Amino acid sequence: MIADVAALTLAGFALTLALFYPGIMTYDAKYVYLAIAEGAGDWQSPAMTWLWSMIDWTTPPSASLFVLTAILYWLAFLLIALTVARNATWLALVIPILALAPPALALIGIIWRDVLFACVWLLAAAICFFVSGTNGRSRYAAQALALILIAFGVLLRPNSLTALPLIACYALWPTRFSWKRVALAAIPLALVFYATIPAVYYGLLHAKRQNPQQSVLVFDLAGITHFAKENQFPVTWTPEQTAMLTDTCYKPTLWDIYWYHEPCKFVMTRLEADKIFGTPQLFDAWRKAVMRHPLAYLQHRSALFLNMTTGRTLTMWGNELEAPFRPVFAERPLFQAFKNVHDLLYPTPLFRVWLWLLGCIVLCAFAWRRRDDAAGAFVIAVCGSATAYVLTYFAVGVASDFRYSYWAVLAALACVMVLPATRKPA
Repeated sequence: MIADVAALTLAGFALTLALFYPGIMTYDAKYVYLAIAEGAGDWQSPAMTWLWSMIDWTTPPSASLFVLTAILYWLAFLLIALTVARNATWLALVIPILALAPPALALIGIIWRDVLFACVWLLAAAICFFVSGTNGRSRYAAQALALILIAFGVLLRPNSLTALPLIACYALWPTRFSWKRVALAAIPLALVFYATIPAVYYGLLHAKRQNPQQSVLVFDLAGITHFAKENQFPVTWTPEQTAMLTDTCYKPTLWDIYWYHEPCKFVMTRLEADKIFGTPQLFDAWRKAVMRHPLAYLQHRSALFLNMTTGRTLTMWGNELEAPFRPVFAERPLFQAFKNVHDLLYPTPLFRVWLWLLGCIVLCAFAWRRRDDAAGAFVIAVCGSATAYVLTYFAVGVASDFRYSYWAVLAALACVMVLPATRKPA
């Protein structure tokens, strides 16, 4: 059984390399990589820049981070399958097969911090699940490693703080799930991990402050302006610009419309020229706008989240970074065959966030009766944290790509066989 699971996992890893090596670069990844030489800023994760600099020994540079991500991905599924295999069930063989599901496999070769984040957290949970039936120093060492991985995940995606208590408590107590423990530990854990962000970003890594959180404020002010039909920005626009902001600029898809897309990039141009972006003045304008027009704010936030969860959003990155009109790996028949499968399935619920969010919620509900054993605790921690993580985008989302739900995709795939394949303690 163990050999069969290992063979399937190794085959999956080899297929991943054959499909995606040396990895697909995106604009976000390019900025992260350039920061190695230019100095990291906090718009993308400085922790990802640091990690990449530590393993930057390949040409092209994407290969090192892609291979590492693929190793984390397949190692996590291997550990989960090996843990399930202890019950001598053939369902353990299904787990590495599920890892080949197109919604998961389609993104594993793309250099995005959302993909790396999901793989890091899945591996952290998988390590704890694997050692949950053991005692002694090896278990404590494994739990310590898992907590380090969880902390690194927070540094990759700070909005994961809301999902942190579930997975961090699981790393500390992997044999059973207790709401009391989570409730008591949630605030202290969140504060400790929250404190690591500025300490690492600006203390250890000396990242430049670029105020990425204020992109949320700009998008919200634009959304409230659109739905309230009244300018909420702390500047005065021309009548033509005001009409564009209230009527034509807004789309519940991404904030970049106001950053560098014509014809509405005048918003960020003005906010930066007047030195408003990055200052408390923008937050004050946001606070007043939300208090004056709470329904408009909720309309805007609901529109974005609805588009993210039900709309046809960006999944695979399809074109060469330096040649935007050239498809990636156009000369590879295997990749193009997989891309055809992706394109065929893209209109289906498999590539809609709502399916994976709902799947995680359902799995948590089924695991609740098993919360006093290791399998139930694993499912609740993984799927529960994935649910909380996706829901954070209702409040802080500035775009609606499928990648933002990747943690939920991996969580559902990793957990769906765990309960039926493990025995409930007598």
